[in-house]
Amino acid sequence: MQEQNFKNHAKMVPGYHYVTLPAILVLLIGAVYNLAKADQEDCLTACLILLSVIVLVLLSWYARGFALKAQDRAIRAEENFRYYLATGKAFPKELSMGQIIALRFAGDDEFVALTAKAIAENLSNKAIKSLIKNWKADNNRA
Repeated sequence: MQEQNFKNHAKMVPGYHYVTLPAILVLLIGAVYNLAKADQEDCLTACLILLSVIVLVLLSWYARGFALKAQDRAIRAEENFRYYLATGKAFPKELSMGQIIALRFAGDDEFVALTAKAIAENLSNKAIKSLIKNWKADNNRA
């Protein structure tokens, strides 16, 4: 496996991002087209097909969102504990979730200083990641 860094840390899941999402989009377009072309006899069926596709869109949206939210909570707890071990204090409340997620890539030697800099300068998650010198890989992100 290639060593993870700022340029290659984003994770794309081919089955989800390149197959499932485009297939759902095609289904949605087809269902809308089917409803637009349906005559009075087929209107109920076309509406039910469109409703099924909308449910599928919402299901895939929320399933992904719920998984990421749960993972964000785990990251917050892990980084809070990591900060506590390094400083003896709780994680600063001024940090946004995006900043915390970015800070998880920082090595232990720069984690505390980068946390302080992120707060002082209100750095974006991208800015935080670009400042990391000793990248700590996270290969378990959903």
